[in-house]
Amino acid sequence: MNRREPLGVAVIGTGRMGADHVRRIDRVISGARVVAVADTDAERAKAVAATVDGCTAHTDPAAAMAAAGVDAVLIASPGPAHEAALLAAFERDLPVLCEKPLTPDAAGALRVMEAEQALGHRRVQVGFMRRYDAEYVKLKALLTSGQLGRPLMLHNRHRNVASPPFFTSAMLISDSVAHEVDATRWLLGQEITAVTVLRPTPSSGAPEGLSDPQFVILETSGGALSDVEIFVNCGFGYQVQAEVVCERGTARIGDGHALITNMAGRWGGIIAQDFTERFAQAYDDEVQAWVDSTRRGEVTGPGTWDGYAAAAVCEAGVRALEQGGRVDVALVDRPPLYR
Repeated sequence: MNRREPLGVAVIGTGRMGADHVRRIDRVISGARVVAVADTDAERAKAVAATVDGCTAHTDPAAAMAAAGVDAVLIASPGPAHEAALLAAFERDLPVLCEKPLTPDAAGALRVMEAEQALGHRRVQVGFMRRYDAEYVKLKALLTSGQLGRPLMLHNRHRNVASPPFFTSAMLISDSVAHEVDATRWLLGQEITAVTVLRPTPSSGAPEGLSDPQFVILETSGGALSDVEIFVNCGFGYQVQAEVVCERGTARIGDGHALITNMAGRWGGIIAQDFTERFAQAYDDEVQAWVDSTRRGEVTGPGTWDGYAAAAVCEAGVRALEQGGRVDVALVDRPPLYR
């Protein structure tokens, strides 16, 4: 591409996330434009394409990638469709921003990683957007500085108002705790080596048969412990919080005290109701960083190895949930391309 021209992006998947990314690229960030979209629902693809001048609609991801003016691909389709879309992008050697999960399973992620290695260079940034959230960025910088000493424990809370009707107990791990898995690996700079999942009596607010909440314990290669309270039917709001306990101090993010009101005999703030509200700026910054690095001919941010590691940890977590006990995480040796 001509680096003076906007990056031409094909968006694969025009559901909630895909449509929001089309809006983001078209109206919020700079340096890119949406030139094609693809979705198995032809009418939905056409409706989203109609919001952007000159954007074409397709039902086949490969056809969208082959459209005139496409320089890069943003994949926001359901997880099971990611592998085929990624391999199609690799065939054209196109840079990709792929929403998490990279693939729903570690075996699929390994196939993607092997295909990327065959190209000889990185092509994928995985959409772990918490790495672009201002509070998480500050916490990472503080830990990297060493001011607090060695991290000993990381406490995470992840709460949703209500789960979608299709949510299963395993999805609390694979779709929700996956974010804390990546955050733990990134913040501590360590791999996760084992997972234990504890299940209290389900909340009366949880749908019948859903094991909600869950308490997940992640052991790391550096000897730290990271725990995750995942509660997807808390009923009152969307909360993501983290507190790291180090040898010489602690640090906490996610309290959401940007605005405190005092009125009529009460005080308080506002609790976000979903992830698109809480992490709106993080999504904007993530996509802007991807566009900027792609225009420079670089690939930055979480990559294919991170997507693979998260998938492997989540698979171990689901086994721990279903079988009980502590489950080890088995990772292949990290290839040179991802070191």
